[in-house]
Amino acid sequence: MSGYGDLLRTPGVARIISAQLTARLPSGMLSLAFLIHIEGIFDSYAAAGLVLAATSVGQAVAGPLTSRWMGALGMRPVLVVTLIVCATGILLIAFAPMPIWLYMIVGLVTGLSTPPIQPAVRTIYPKMVTSRQLTPLFSLDASAQEIIWIMGPVMTVFLATQVSSVIAIAVAAVFLIGGGTWFIACPEVGKVRIPRSRRRMGVVLRNRAVLLSTITGFLLIGSAASIEVGVVAVFGEEGAEAGILFGIWAIASLIGGLSMGHLPIGPWALARRMGILFVGMAAAPFALEFWWLAFALVIAGIGIAPALAVMFAIVSASVKFSETAEAYGWLGTGQLIGAAFGSAVAGFLIDEIGPLGGFYTAIGFALLGVIVASAFHGWHPDLRGRDASPLADTEPVQQIS
Repeated sequence: MSGYGDLLRTPGVARIISAQLTARLPSGMLSLAFLIHIEGIFDSYAAAGLVLAATSVGQAVAGPLTSRWMGALGMRPVLVVTLIVCATGILLIAFAPMPIWLYMIVGLVTGLSTPPIQPAVRTIYPKMVTSRQLTPLFSLDASAQEIIWIMGPVMTVFLATQVSSVIAIAVAAVFLIGGGTWFIACPEVGKVRIPRSRRRMGVVLRNRAVLLSTITGFLLIGSAASIEVGVVAVFGEEGAEAGILFGIWAIASLIGGLSMGHLPIGPWALARRMGILFVGMAAAPFALEFWWLAFALVIAGIGIAPALAVMFAIVSASVKFSETAEAYGWLGTGQLIGAAFGSAVAGFLIDEIGPLGGFYTAIGFALLGVIVASAFHGWHPDLRGRDASPLADTEPVQQIS
C-alpha cells in the first residue's frame, strides 16, 4: 500500500485519476438507469436491452475512431465536441418521450459520441511516472475505477427507485459534464501529445496481446453486464437490494485489484484471474437470495480489476506509443460490444425463462473467457522482470553531411 501512496504523491497523478473517475462515473450509472427507465416505459426487459445494446454498439464503433482522432486533432478538441454531443443525447433520453426505435437511435448517437477519456488517460500515464511505477499505476487505475461501480449503481438504484429514473439519468449527465470539463482542464491533457499513427486504423489488432485483451475484455464485460441485468430482474425496480449488491461486488473488485497489483504478470496471469470470475458467476444461480448472491459476487469481483489491470499492462508493453490510444480504444470496443451482447441476450432470456436467464448468460461468457485466455496464453507477453512502458516510436532521421 505504501507503493500506491508514493504513486498518488507523484505530481498530477491524484488529480488526473480523480478527474477521469468523475467523468466516467456515468459508465456505472447509465446502463442501470437506461434499463430501469426504458423497462418502466415499455414494460419489457427486451426493449430495454435493445436500447442498451444500441448505446453500447455506438460506443464500440467510436472507441478506436475517436481515440485515433486524438492523435490527428489533439486531445482537447476531440474531448470537447464528443462531451457536448454525448451529454445532449443522455438528456434527450431522460426528458423526451419517444418510440422505442427513436430511443435506439438516440442511444446509438450517444454511444458514438462518448468522450474517449479512458484511452486518453491510459495514454497519458506512461508520461507521468517512471517505468517501474507503470504496472502498479495500471493496477491502481483498474482498482480505483471500481469506485465507478460502487457509487454508480448504488446512486442509480436509489435515485431511480426512490425519486425517478429521469433524475437518475440527469444526475449521470451532470457528472459527465462536470467531470469531463475537469479532465479536459487538467494540465497533463494539454502537455501530452499523441503522435499521429502512420499505420491504417485497425492494424494494431494484428498485435496478439491487443487482440487477446480485446476478446477477453469482451467476454469479461459481457459476463458482468449479463449478471447485472439478472440481479435487477431478481429484485425488481422497487428495492435497493440490486444497488447494494453491485456496491459489494465492486468493493470486492477494488480489494482484488489492490491486493494483486504487485504480483508479477506471467503468461497465465489473465487466465487465472478469469478463472476467479468464472467460479463466482457459476456459484450465483444456486440461490437467488441476497446473501448468497453477495457471496458469489464477492468471489467474481475479486478477479475483475486484476484481469483488467493485466489487459492494460500487456497492451501497453506490446505497442508503440503512437498506437496506445487506438489500442485502448479497441479494448474499450471489445468491452462495450460485450456489454451490448450480454445485456441483449440476458434481456431476451429473462423475458423467456425469468431471472435465471441473466445468470446463465453470465456463466457462458465467463467460461468462454477462461477458455480463450488459457488457449491463447502464448499470445500473452511475459512481463516478469520487465516494465510495461510502450515501445518507442522510431523513424528515419536525415543525416547532414
